[in-house]
Amino acid sequence: MNYDYLIVGAGLYGAIFARELTDAGKKVLVIDKRDHVAGNIYTEDVEGINVHKYGAHIFHTNDKKAWEYVTRFAAFNRYTNSPVANYKGELYSLPFNMYTFNKMWGVVTPEEAAAKIEEQRQAAGITEPKNLEEQAISLVGTDIYEKLIKGYTQKQWGRPCTELPSFIIKRLPVRLTFDNNYFNALYQGIPMGGYTKMIENMLEGIEVKLGVDYLENREELSKIAGKIVYTGPIDAYFDYKLGTLEYRSVRFETEILDKPNFQGNAVVNYTDSETPYTRIIEHKFFEFGTQDKTVISREYSSEWKKGDEPYYPVNDDKNGKLYQEYKQLADNEGNVIFGGRLGEYKYYDMDAVVIRALEMVAKEI
Repeated sequence: MNYDYLIVGAGLYGAIFARELTDAGKKVLVIDKRDHVAGNIYTEDVEGINVHKYGAHIFHTNDKKAWEYVTRFAAFNRYTNSPVANYKGELYSLPFNMYTFNKMWGVVTPEEAAAKIEEQRQAAGITEPKNLEEQAISLVGTDIYEKLIKGYTQKQWGRPCTELPSFIIKRLPVRLTFDNNYFNALYQGIPMGGYTKMIENMLEGIEVKLGVDYLENREELSKIAGKIVYTGPIDAYFDYKLGTLEYRSVRFETEILDKPNFQGNAVVNYTDSETPYTRIIEHKFFEFGTQDKTVISREYSSEWKKGDEPYYPVNDDKNGKLYQEYKQLADNEGNVIFGGRLGEYKYYDMDAVVIRALEMVAKEI
């Protein structure tokens, strides 16, 4: 045993675990099958712009502990997430607010907007929402659902909204104000210099080996440490022996454009069903960039298959039951801690990853 802990995965969860264990005097090795640290929050410098290679990541939290932890390793800017929705060339404010309602219906006051939503809710006759479509209509009415939710959501999940659980959209921000801040969070921003630099700062002084696939080298790697922190897919760890958990994956088409400004905003969602991509990210605007060029990424959502990168767990009843069966197996793996989005088959915002990792590592220490 050369190490006290082997950390499988150099993303946010693994990096926090490694930092805290090292500071507690443990000897740690971090490995990752990719050729870089930072997992899905990896940013790479392209034309002087920090490109979010695996999709946009905006840190936001109301948890002071999470904020104070990440700001130990990076200074954050004041970026505020205010996406724009593009429906067949019509532009709407997100989150849904008075600008959205005015553009959609011509209403001017909050009372008029609330009355219009209530009128459409009553017309739909929904009392107990049974699926995402009914939940959305009960929150914002039929017009906004049809134009700004339905097509986008069905592209994102690859399923009709009538087959998706209502809880997916329960946290949808709806405001009878002109507030364009998508996240109702006390702390919000992007690390100046990119997320990769923040993770590198967390891993400073810790041994890291990249391009190492734990599952392909499990026998030898399991012998070098007393305990393992595994942040990969839980079903892959058990060689899918109970079946495969479902994920949504995302494919990116990234372009460098010889112009300073493509769309005027970091995030524009394409909410009609005909446009094949869900959104376009213009990376420079996450850090108020003034470069002469710009970099954009079109995002295409797809069903995950082996070999793809898993992004979002499909948290329906069927997958939930299968995960619980895998969790029972995981609980019997005495020297392995399963953590993070893939290890726990759970969609985590970044601040929740921070808090979860700190809680779990505190139990170890």
